[in-house]
Amino acid sequence: MKWGTLYGPEYVNRLYSMVKRNLTYDFKMVCFTDDEKGITEEVDCYKIPEMNIRTDIPERMWKKLTTLKEDLYGLKGTALFLDLDIVIVDNIDCFFEVDGTFRIIKDHSWRSWRITGNSSVYRFEIGKHGYVFDDFLKNFEEIRKKHRNEQEYLTHSINDNSLLQYWPKEWCPSFKYDCVSRFPLAFWKTPVIPEGAKIIIFHGEINPHKAIKGGRGKWYRYVKAAPWVEDYWK
Repeated sequence: MKWGTLYGPEYVNRLYSMVKRNLTYDFKMVCFTDDEKGITEEVDCYKIPEMNIRTDIPERMWKKLTTLKEDLYGLKGTALFLDLDIVIVDNIDCFFEVDGTFRIIKDHSWRSWRITGNSSVYRFEIGKHGYVFDDFLKNFEEIRKKHRNEQEYLTHSINDNSLLQYWPKEWCPSFKYDCVSRFPLAFWKTPVIPEGAKIIIFHGEINPHKAIKGGRGKWYRYVKAAPWVEDYWK
């Protein structure tokens, strides 16, 4: 999904290129967007599905929940949702081969008891989880007070239906927590690709283009340049 001006079409095109290099199965890439200008013709673009919720409140990525609609432009099959700012570093066939009705990343947090997932990468059968979207619209005001963002609500909704499973931990490491060394080693040690990694996810201030150059994010966090990101993110 791409909306607003944070990410340009080059992010969509890079994502398509990475998937094409790292997936041996036939696939169709779909992008839900408010602006398809500059996106390669190899990607099918659709308008972001309507939600009809309030627009005078902070953005909490609620739009991503439209992927769970029962009727999604007539699309069918197994879908692997990928955030635009990920970097694929190895073959991803396994994401379609492992069993499970709904798979998502276990959120990278020291609070390991939390069930919340990270929705940078999740897999589902299109049209089979309409209850997630329908309940969200029906109980929006209550849900937005209870859950701080879409991935927290999504995870709890799937879990309430006993369908929640996580990807193997090593498949989707966090650049921030798993690639970058802790202070003070971060000042002189180049970020690494953890063993078993398939998709590197980026959250917080550091995105792929910033990771390549390195530098300082928040006052307590320094990231040394990771030129290897550029080798994969193309």
